[in-house]
Parts: sequence; C-alpha cells; structure tokens
Amino acid sequence: MSTISSTAPALSPGMGAVLNPSGCAFRCWAPFAGAVWVAGEFTTPTWFNGKIPMARDSTDPTNEGFFYWSVNVPGVTAGKQYKFVVQNNGIGQGNPGGPPFWKLDPYCSDATNSTGNSIVVDPTYAWSPTPFQMPSFNQMVIYELHIGTFNAQPNIAGTFNSAIGRLGYLQTLGVNAIEVMPAENFDTETSMGYNPCLPFAIDDAYGTSKAVQQFVEAAHAAGIAVIFDVVYNHFGPQAAGMGACLWQFDGWGQNPYGGSPYGGIYLYNDNRASCPWGTKNRPDYGRAELRQYLRDNAMMWLNQYRADGLRLDSVVNIRQIIDNNSQYQGDNPQGWELLQWINNDKNSGIPWTITIAEDLQNDDWITKTTGAGGAGFDAQWDPIFRDTIRSAVAAANDADRDMNALAAAVGKSYSQAGMFQRIVYAESHDEADVLRLPDVIWQGNATSWAARKRSTLAAAIVMASPGIPMIFMGEEFLSWGTWSDTTPLNWPQAGTYSGIVDLYRQLIQFRRNWNNNTAGLSGPNINIFHVNNDAKVIAFHRWNNGGAGDDVIVVANFSTNPMPSYNIGFPRDGTWYLRVNSDWQAYCSDFGNVGYNTTAGGGGNQNMPFNGNVGLGAYSCCIFSQ
Repeated sequence: MSTISSTAPALSPGMGAVLNPSGCAFRCWAPFAGAVWVAGEFTTPTWFNGKIPMARDSTDPTNEGFFYWSVNVPGVTAGKQYKFVVQNNGIGQGNPGGPPFWKLDPYCSDATNSTGNSIVVDPTYAWSPTPFQMPSFNQMVIYELHIGTFNAQPNIAGTFNSAIGRLGYLQTLGVNAIEVMPAENFDTETSMGYNPCLPFAIDDAYGTSKAVQQFVEAAHAAGIAVIFDVVYNHFGPQAAGMGACLWQFDGWGQNPYGGSPYGGIYLYNDNRASCPWGTKNRPDYGRAELRQYLRDNAMMWLNQYRADGLRLDSVVNIRQIIDNNSQYQGDNPQGWELLQWINNDKNSGIPWTITIAEDLQNDDWITKTTGAGGAGFDAQWDPIFRDTIRSAVAAANDADRDMNALAAAVGKSYSQAGMFQRIVYAESHDEADVLRLPDVIWQGNATSWAARKRSTLAAAIVMASPGIPMIFMGEEFLSWGTWSDTTPLNWPQAGTYSGIVDLYRQLIQFRRNWNNNTAGLSGPNINIFHVNNDAKVIAFHRWNNGGAGDDVIVVANFSTNPMPSYNIGFPRDGTWYLRVNSDWQAYCSDFGNVGYNTTAGGGGNQNMPFNGNVGLGAYSCCIFSQ
C-alpha cells in the first residue's frame, strides 16, 4: 500500500473517540504501528478507501512505548460506527510488516459486538439536580446483583432498564447500596461478567451507556447507592485473529517460549501473562499506558456514571503474580502502584465514594492508607468471616460448630482504623455459583426447617456483626440450587417465603437504626463477652456511645436445642426489649417462637455488670436493646 500523508494530531485531550464542537477526536495507543487510520460510517466512498490517516502525536525517544496516534474528524456525531486500521512497522512476531488490520477502539464506550465495530458515544447526561446523599460506611447495607438475571424472563436477559423495575422492592427491603456485577462488554452470549473484552463499553445485552446512567439516577432517587464491579486482574479470552479486541492491538507480540505469539502491548508477553483465568490474558502493569487505561476506566465509572463506589475483582492477582495453577510467582510492584493510583485519585476528587477490594488474603495493607504504604482501599471482603459463618451453619452435627472460631471471626477487624473496613457476608456470587447456602446446609432439602433456620441464623449474624453487611440477590427469599448467568431470579419465591423476606427487612432496619433504638449495630465497638462451645451459644455487646437506644445485646444459639431460660450478662439494668427474634413464627409457621423481653438486674455475669434470662429458639438469634 502506498503511504498516505498524516494529518495533524488532534488538539482535544482524551483517548478513544472524544466528541467536540467541530466533530470528533480519535486517539489510540499503538507504539509498534507504522501507520494508523480511522475509518467508519463517516468516510467516503467506502470505509477502506476513505480511511483517514492519523498523526503520531506523542513520542518519547527514551521509551518506544509512548506512541499515540490521533486525528480530529469534522462532522462526526454520536452513534457513528468506526474502527482503527493499523499497519505494523515490521517489529515483533505478531503481524510484522503484514497488511493493515482492523481493530476495535480499546477505549470505545459502545460496540456492535466484541469483534464488530466501535460506536461513537456522547457521554453527557442531564442528571437530576436533586443531590444524592451517599450513606456513611457504617450505615451501608449492600445487595449484590447480576443485571442479566436479576429481573429477567425465561430466555430474555435482564437489562439495566428492567432492573429499575425492582428498585422499589430493594428500597422497601431496606438496602441502601447495590453492587452490580461486571456489565462491561464480554465476548460470550451470557456472562457473569468476569471475562471483560472492552472494559469501557457496556454489553449490549444489558443496554446502553444512557441506560446505565438512567439506572444510577433511578437508584439514587430511591436512596440507593450504586457500586460497580470492575475486573482489572485479567481480560477475557481473546478470539483468534487480528480483529479481536485488545489482542496484539498494533500487530506486535513476543514469542519467548515457542508456539503462538503472546498478546501484545496490553498484555504481558512472558510467563507473567499466565493467571488463574488463562495463560495469556493478564494485563501488563509494567506499561504506564496500560496502568493509565485501567485508571481511566475506574474514573469513568465514578465520573461519567456517577458511581458511588467500585469493587475491584481479585486484587491479589494485580498486586502479585499468580499463574494459572494458582501458584505464587512473586510480588508485582507496578500492580500495587495501579491500585494506589486509583485510590489516590478517588480520594482527591470524590472522597465520599467507596472502593472495595476482593483480595481474600486477610492482608491489613489492602485497607491501610497509601500514605502509610497501603493500597488505600476503604474496605475489603472478609473471607474468614464468610468461611466461619458458613461452616458454623452448614456443619451436619452441632458438635462440629466452633463457637470460638465464630467469636474470632465476628470480632475481627483490619488494622486499627475501625470496624468498617471489611465486607461481611455469608454468600456472594462465588458461593452461589457452586451451591446456594440453603442447599449447602441440606442439599436437596433447601426448604427444610433446618435449612431455613440455619440460613436465617447466618443472615442475623451478618447483620449484627461489625463491618459492612452484604447479601446476594435472592438470598432473602431462600433461593437454592446453583446460581448461573442464564437462570432468572425466581421472584415468585419472594411471595412464597415472604416471612423470610420480612426477617431480612427487619434485620436491615435494625442494622440501620431506623427506629432509633439500635444505634450500637452501626457503632465501632464490640465486646464478645460470652462463648459457650458446649451449649453452642455466643453473646456480644455492640455500641457506639453507649446508653439507652445505643447499647445492643446479640445472643445466638447454634444448637438444635431450644433454651427457654438462659442467663447472660447485660451492660445496664432495666428492661431489654427483644427487637428481632429469628425464631418468630411470623417468619415461618414451624419456627419455635421462643424469646421474650427481659429485665436485667443486680449481680453481674460473664464480666458484665448485670444479668438477665433470655429465651433462645433452636438455631436462632435474638437482638435486644433498651
């Protein structure tokens, strides 16, 4: 092909397709390209014959990776389809010196599909002028959901628009934060979201970028914050050939071990490319442009979509090198640098938002500040709590329930910054994808008395423990079996088990102190003053400032034996009202209804100054306050 003279680089900042008053600026990163063009519905006479040459607009002679290409194209408007046409300069082993190839824009905000065309998007939105008040972290209750199955029909995937139809239910349930599983473009028909192909584009199965903005606005109108799940530890499997997403974007790829070349500039090109989700799909955090790419993505969610937070998937696979056999290969300082950069930028611009790490290594440094050398996350998922509460309710025999381990898990915290740096939960998508908790308790008998009693006991401990509580969609109406990305949530079950929904609703309301008499449940203090591993009873005191309406006593029976009169300590004398009793028959007709208000009097017990008798149903939790 004959060389086409380059035009001037675009003056507008930003990557991808950036609309401006005169048209659209296009910019891409392609360090090993000898030439780059943009082509689309706006080029004539055809996409190929009318393709517009782009100019190299940034060159750092000390680092060949700093090569960008850009051009401003007048008259281009939102909705136009386009692609980059890339000519490799003969370097590398991917496609050296071959014919030009057509690539999707890695920064595109929309695409026809994962191997189709990019689409120019106008990111602006006429947001409601009514300000949204982000809940404080100690008041937050998170509901994790998957857009494709949350409010879906048989053979019809759910969308952001359909999810809006269930926000009223979530508002009534009492949750004030939604964690949306990844909705970025994926290269399969359905997905849990953890195979991202184009991280800046919303998958067409779920709707458009405008639909996401409408969803966030509707959630805010309902008093619900929105947290988006993002995946920066790996990219999805890349289809073969030069037309695929990020794979060998500018034709370059190394082949250090024989076989097919590695993935090019966006991915590691050596043994670091291997990760638990494949052998060649780990981002190359050593490249500043790649770190910029992922940082820009985080800021897109927080700014363009007004997200109230981000949950970063498998952070350990960013800060460490872990191969596809799950073997540790060493620390990754550039990955750590990326995490700190995202959190620093978030804190400097929108500090009220929350970043959550799924690291699962119980590492205090994840939630220490970047100034202290930490990663700077506001909170992290707590696997010790998750595993311990699941073990405590799933064990077949009461003798196998370890109350000492449970006490340690309930009282655990990360570093010394407070009790709300952890997410506490009994079930997330990871567990539900294997088997939902009622079936873990008694597989094939998820509706049994034992499964209902022990799964709701787990929920009560989640809501009563220090930390930010989270439930997975459908947990509140006894969803069972194995969750998948193809099975719609069974909403009629919410009617069948409306009593259990009511239990969750009341737990959430008291967790959030709606009635101004359980402030301690959102306070930072806990004293686990009684652990009886023989009787399988645990009791703890939660408080903020202390006093009537603040002090809360939580007592739980993890045995099948009802206890009509069990003496425990109390921090104050007088009447203690039973606010929640998970054994109440209104929740299920075959529950035992053991439990009552009590009066604490003189004479201490269990290192508390007063004592009183309480009733405890089998596998039940009681929450008391004054």
